[in-house]
Amino acid sequence: MRKWIAIIVILVIVAFLSYHYIYQDHRDIESETAVFTITAKDITNEFEINSSDAETKYLNKTIVISGIITELSSNQITVNDKVFCQLVKTTNVLKPNQKVTLKGRFIGYDNLLDEIKLDQCYIIN
Repeated sequence: MRKWIAIIVILVIVAFLSYHYIYQDHRDIESETAVFTITAKDITNEFEINSSDAETKYLNKTIVISGIITELSSNQITVNDKVFCQLVKTTNVLKPNQKVTLKGRFIGYDNLLDEIKLDQCYIIN
């Protein structure tokens, strides 16, 4: 009988730990400290030199990027024609050709479109 109780207790503990490992809280990019602060031009140059090393360096990191808005919609911004940012909150206060600083999570580099992709972006200024 004690053997069964011990097995059940161990299974409950394993199930509890597994649940919390699988269903972790989502990252709050807005409150995270940025690992890198860089201009859109500088990060673009890094990807032109060696895209695989640059992608490894920035992947899944919170970064702050500044540059000039080249394309704009309510929930996405393209900076310097090379950095695509998916915004968390929609905005109507920005205009094309305006300088902007954004904080977001780097999710990858699109070789086909030659774009640096960020999601969960917030406007800093």
